[in-house]
Amino acid sequence: MKVGVIGVQGDVEEHVVAMRRALAAFGLHGEVVSIRRSGIVPSCDALVIPGGESTTLSRLMLKEGIFPEVLEAAERDVPILGTCAGMVLLAKEGNEEVAKTGQKLLGLIDAKVERNAFGRQRESFEVALSIPAFGPEPFNAVFIRAPCYVSVGAGVEVLAKLEAEKTLKITKRECIVAARQENVVAVAFHPELTNDLRLHRYFLSLI
Repeated sequence: MKVGVIGVQGDVEEHVVAMRRALAAFGLHGEVVSIRRSGIVPSCDALVIPGGESTTLSRLMLKEGIFPEVLEAAERDVPILGTCAGMVLLAKEGNEEVAKTGQKLLGLIDAKVERNAFGRQRESFEVALSIPAFGPEPFNAVFIRAPCYVSVGAGVEVLAKLEAEKTLKITKRECIVAARQENVVAVAFHPELTNDLRLHRYFLSLI
Protein backbone atom coordinates (compact mmCIF):
# COMPACT_ATOMS: atom_id res chain seq x y z
CA MET A 1 0.00 0.00 0.00
CA LYS A 2 1.28 3.45 -0.91
CA VAL A 3 -0.36 6.65 0.31
CA GLY A 4 0.67 9.90 -1.32
CA VAL A 5 0.34 13.31 0.32
CA ILE A 6 0.36 16.21 -2.13
CA GLY A 7 3.46 18.04 -0.91
CA VAL A 8 3.70 21.27 -2.88
CA GLN A 9 2.20 23.48 -0.14
CA GLY A 10 0.48 23.34 3.24
CA ASP A 11 0.77 21.18 6.37
CA VAL A 12 2.32 18.28 4.49
CA GLU A 13 4.61 16.80 7.14
CA GLU A 14 1.80 16.67 9.72
CA HIS A 15 -0.26 14.57 7.31
CA VAL A 16 2.65 12.27 6.50
CA VAL A 17 3.33 11.64 10.20
CA ALA A 18 -0.35 11.11 11.03
CA MET A 19 -0.86 8.68 8.15
CA ARG A 20 2.23 6.68 9.09
CA ARG A 21 0.93 6.53 12.66
CA ALA A 22 -2.44 5.31 11.37
CA LEU A 23 -0.91 2.55 9.24
CA ALA A 24 1.07 1.33 12.24
CA ALA A 25 -1.91 1.55 14.61
CA PHE A 26 -4.12 -0.53 12.32
CA GLY A 27 -1.45 -3.08 11.46
CA LEU A 28 -1.31 -2.10 7.79
CA HIS A 29 1.85 -2.46 5.75
CA GLY A 30 2.63 0.44 3.47
CA GLU A 31 4.53 3.65 2.88
CA VAL A 32 3.55 7.31 2.94
CA VAL A 33 5.25 9.63 0.49
CA SER A 34 5.21 13.37 -0.11
CA ILE A 35 4.40 14.27 -3.72
CA ARG A 36 6.13 17.38 -5.06
CA ARG A 37 6.34 16.54 -8.76
CA SER A 38 4.50 14.63 -11.45
CA GLY A 39 5.02 10.92 -11.97
CA ILE A 40 4.36 9.74 -8.41
CA VAL A 41 0.57 9.95 -8.19
CA PRO A 42 -0.01 7.05 -10.63
CA SER A 43 1.82 4.67 -8.27
CA CYS A 44 -0.28 5.58 -5.21
CA ASP A 45 -3.17 3.57 -3.78
CA ALA A 46 -4.62 6.60 -1.98
CA LEU A 47 -4.06 10.36 -2.00
CA VAL A 48 -4.30 13.16 0.55
CA ILE A 49 -4.68 16.84 -0.36
CA PRO A 50 -3.67 18.80 2.75
CA GLY A 51 -4.70 22.10 4.24
CA GLY A 52 -2.89 25.27 3.28
CA GLU A 53 -3.77 28.10 0.91
CA SER A 54 -6.08 26.66 -1.71
CA THR A 55 -5.27 29.15 -4.49
CA THR A 56 -1.53 28.53 -4.17
CA LEU A 57 -2.06 24.79 -3.81
CA SER A 58 -4.12 24.67 -7.01
CA ARG A 59 -1.60 26.77 -8.94
CA LEU A 60 1.39 24.68 -7.86
CA MET A 61 -0.39 21.39 -8.59
CA LEU A 62 -1.05 22.66 -12.11
CA LYS A 63 2.51 23.91 -12.54
CA GLU A 64 4.04 20.59 -11.46
CA GLY A 65 1.66 18.46 -13.53
CA ILE A 66 0.07 16.91 -10.44
CA PHE A 67 -3.43 18.31 -11.02
CA PRO A 68 -4.30 16.15 -14.07
CA GLU A 69 -2.76 13.11 -12.40
CA VAL A 70 -5.12 13.48 -9.45
CA LEU A 71 -8.08 13.63 -11.86
CA GLU A 72 -6.85 10.48 -13.60
CA ALA A 73 -6.46 8.75 -10.22
CA ALA A 74 -10.05 9.64 -9.35
CA GLU A 75 -11.20 8.03 -12.59
CA ARG A 76 -9.46 4.84 -11.45
CA ASP A 77 -11.40 5.03 -8.13
CA VAL A 78 -8.28 5.77 -6.09
CA PRO A 79 -9.47 7.06 -2.66
CA ILE A 80 -8.78 10.76 -2.17
CA LEU A 81 -8.97 12.72 1.10
CA GLY A 82 -9.04 16.51 1.11
CA THR A 83 -8.74 18.51 4.33
CA CYS A 84 -9.44 22.25 4.67
CA ALA A 85 -7.85 23.69 1.49
CA GLY A 86 -8.13 20.19 0.02
CA MET A 87 -11.88 20.35 0.63
CA VAL A 88 -11.98 23.55 -1.43
CA LEU A 89 -10.12 21.98 -4.35
CA LEU A 90 -12.35 18.90 -4.39
CA ALA A 91 -15.53 20.96 -4.88
CA LYS A 92 -17.26 21.38 -8.21
CA GLU A 93 -18.19 25.02 -7.64
CA GLY A 94 -16.96 27.90 -5.49
CA ASN A 95 -18.53 31.04 -4.08
CA GLU A 96 -17.64 34.59 -5.10
CA GLU A 97 -14.37 34.50 -3.16
CA VAL A 98 -13.23 31.41 -5.05
CA ALA A 99 -14.30 32.89 -8.38
CA LYS A 100 -12.43 36.12 -7.63
CA THR A 101 -9.12 34.27 -7.28
CA GLY A 102 -9.63 32.38 -10.52
CA GLN A 103 -8.44 29.16 -8.92
CA LYS A 104 -9.08 25.90 -10.73
CA LEU A 105 -11.05 23.27 -8.83
CA LEU A 106 -10.81 19.49 -9.23
CA GLY A 107 -14.60 19.15 -9.20
CA LEU A 108 -14.58 15.64 -7.75
CA ILE A 109 -17.39 16.33 -5.25
CA ASP A 110 -20.68 17.77 -6.48
CA ALA A 111 -20.70 20.62 -3.99
CA LYS A 112 -20.49 24.40 -3.71
CA VAL A 113 -17.76 25.54 -1.37
CA GLU A 114 -17.30 28.72 0.63
CA ARG A 115 -13.73 29.63 1.56
CA ASN A 116 -12.98 30.99 5.04
CA ALA A 117 -16.55 30.19 6.02
CA PHE A 118 -15.85 30.66 9.73
CA GLY A 119 -13.65 33.72 9.54
CA ARG A 120 -9.91 34.32 9.47
CA GLN A 121 -6.99 32.78 11.37
CA ARG A 122 -7.78 34.51 14.68
CA GLU A 123 -11.25 32.96 14.60
CA SER A 124 -9.98 29.38 14.52
CA PHE A 125 -11.63 27.01 16.99
CA GLU A 126 -12.09 23.41 18.14
CA VAL A 127 -15.41 21.65 18.57
CA ALA A 128 -16.67 18.19 19.54
CA LEU A 129 -18.25 17.17 16.25
CA SER A 130 -20.78 14.39 15.76
CA ILE A 131 -19.71 12.18 12.84
CA PRO A 132 -21.75 8.94 13.01
CA ALA A 133 -19.65 7.28 10.28
CA PHE A 134 -16.65 7.44 12.63
CA GLY A 135 -18.49 6.04 15.65
CA PRO A 136 -20.66 7.27 18.54
CA GLU A 137 -18.02 9.37 20.27
CA PRO A 138 -17.65 13.02 19.15
CA PHE A 139 -14.61 13.88 17.05
CA ASN A 140 -12.44 16.75 18.31
CA ALA A 141 -12.36 18.82 15.12
CA VAL A 142 -9.82 21.63 14.68
CA PHE A 143 -11.02 24.40 12.34
CA ILE A 144 -8.41 26.86 11.00
CA ARG A 145 -9.64 29.37 8.41
CA ALA A 146 -11.94 26.55 7.42
CA PRO A 147 -14.22 26.26 4.41
CA CYS A 148 -17.54 24.47 4.25
CA TYR A 149 -19.93 23.14 1.62
CA VAL A 150 -23.08 25.24 1.43
CA SER A 151 -24.86 22.83 -0.93
CA VAL A 152 -24.27 19.34 -2.33
CA GLY A 153 -25.71 17.20 -5.11
CA ALA A 154 -27.79 14.06 -4.75
CA GLY A 155 -24.77 11.78 -5.06
CA VAL A 156 -22.97 13.27 -2.07
CA GLU A 157 -23.18 11.71 1.39
CA VAL A 158 -23.12 14.33 4.14
CA LEU A 159 -20.99 13.00 6.99
CA ALA A 160 -21.20 15.98 9.35
CA LYS A 161 -22.71 19.43 9.70
CA LEU A 162 -21.93 22.17 12.14
CA GLU A 163 -24.90 23.63 13.98
CA ALA A 164 -25.71 27.14 12.81
CA GLU A 165 -25.12 28.73 16.21
CA LYS A 166 -21.57 27.40 16.22
CA THR A 167 -20.64 29.10 12.98
CA LEU A 168 -19.13 32.56 12.92
CA LYS A 169 -19.99 33.69 9.40
CA ILE A 170 -22.73 31.46 8.04
CA THR A 171 -25.97 31.68 9.96
CA LYS A 172 -28.84 30.72 7.67
CA ARG A 173 -27.38 28.19 5.24
CA GLU A 174 -26.35 24.57 5.40
CA CYS A 175 -22.86 24.24 6.79
CA ILE A 176 -21.49 20.87 5.71
CA VAL A 177 -18.06 20.18 7.17
CA ALA A 178 -17.54 16.56 6.10
CA ALA A 179 -18.78 14.84 2.95
CA ARG A 180 -18.12 11.88 0.71
CA GLN A 181 -18.83 11.11 -2.92
CA GLU A 182 -17.87 7.58 -3.87
CA ASN A 183 -14.15 7.24 -2.97
CA VAL A 184 -13.56 10.96 -2.41
CA VAL A 185 -13.77 12.35 1.15
CA ALA A 186 -13.61 16.03 2.11
CA VAL A 187 -13.45 17.54 5.58
CA ALA A 188 -13.20 21.19 6.63
CA PHE A 189 -11.10 20.47 9.71
CA HIS A 190 -7.58 19.18 10.40
CA PRO A 191 -7.57 15.54 11.57
CA GLU A 192 -3.76 15.43 11.34
CA LEU A 193 -3.56 17.82 14.31
CA THR A 194 -5.26 15.42 16.73
CA ASN A 195 -4.49 11.97 18.11
CA ASP A 196 -7.87 10.62 16.97
CA LEU A 197 -7.23 8.24 14.06
CA ARG A 198 -10.85 7.33 13.29
CA LEU A 199 -10.95 9.48 10.16
CA HIS A 200 -7.78 7.81 8.92
CA ARG A 201 -9.28 4.38 9.59
CA TYR A 202 -12.44 5.36 7.71
CA PHE A 203 -10.41 6.63 4.77
CA LEU A 204 -7.97 3.71 4.64
CA SER A 205 -10.91 1.31 4.58
CA LEU A 206 -11.76 2.68 1.13
CA ILE A 207 -8.54 1.34 -0.40
